[in-house]
Amino acid sequence: MTTDVLGYAAKSATDDLAPYRFTRREPRANDVAIEILYCGVCHSDLHTARNDWGGTTYPVVPGHEIIGRVIGVGAEVTRFKLGDRVGVGCMVDSCQRCAPCGQGLEQYCEESATFTYDGKDRQDQTPTFGGYSEKIVVSDKFVLKIPDGLDIKGAAPLLCAGITTWSPLRHWQVGEDSRVAVVGLGGLGHMALKLAKGLGAEVTLFTRSPGKEEDARRLGADHIVISTDDAQMEAVKGQFDLIIDTVPIEHDLNPYLPTLALDGTLVLVGFLGNLMPTLNTVPLIMGRKSVAGSLIGGIAETQEMLDFCGEQGITSDVEVIKIQDINEAYGRMQKSDVKYRFVIDMASLKD
Repeated sequence: MTTDVLGYAAKSATDDLAPYRFTRREPRANDVAIEILYCGVCHSDLHTARNDWGGTTYPVVPGHEIIGRVIGVGAEVTRFKLGDRVGVGCMVDSCQRCAPCGQGLEQYCEESATFTYDGKDRQDQTPTFGGYSEKIVVSDKFVLKIPDGLDIKGAAPLLCAGITTWSPLRHWQVGEDSRVAVVGLGGLGHMALKLAKGLGAEVTLFTRSPGKEEDARRLGADHIVISTDDAQMEAVKGQFDLIIDTVPIEHDLNPYLPTLALDGTLVLVGFLGNLMPTLNTVPLIMGRKSVAGSLIGGIAETQEMLDFCGEQGITSDVEVIKIQDINEAYGRMQKSDVKYRFVIDMASLKD
């Protein structure tokens, strides 16, 4: 048997999101059924709804920053019980047998991970629908435990914005002796500041906007550098072990490369596509520096991040909205008019 579910969907690239009824599968033996309490709003939701990256299958129900309560478990599930607070992030399955999956890096699955929305179930090929909805059914391997005491509204964006910045921080072994810079202060950038500071790094924000200094310091920045000020950029030349670039639009990387230390890395987490102008390789060659990319994180490191946030009391700064306001929120998000992440109270679906 399937379950009738109410959600919000885009039916084309030009349509606003609107109420949409669809079905969820009956839980399989290893599935967890979840009542969705809160769902974060990610730039990826907007890009997918508007088909900015191409290939969106409509209707699409976005949402991959899901916090909920367990309302059912399959016969083989042992890690979860009714009433548990749980999360679901960007993936709901992967092949489970390739080399990346074997390393707990399901996001790089060689057969492609099954994403929480706008994907296809690996077993029956039905479309996956996301968290802008009442309920979801997910394999227990892709369900995450939410630590006690962690505010669940602020925890929702950890499932994408949090893990997107945590994964490179861990991969490049950021700790108390590290010097980390963050480019951009938005949904991703504010989480990068909080997490890098939580790991003990000396943290700098690169920004084009002088008015962000007070907020940046509150979020964990030790230093603020105005990236359009040549003197300030020259003053931090050769300083940073890691730069996390969270900017979601095409932009010039060249001003940041000289600020990397020997063997330093600039890692892109916010932008997909071709970058212009051309990258100048001189700073890279002269300092064995790197430009890299990183995609969300695996299930194990996502749980590690959630546990760390539980210990440190780290959550996202959020503005809670009703689902009926999602289209207005998309418009505001395009103008960066949110500090720093929208989260939908899914109880509003009943209004």
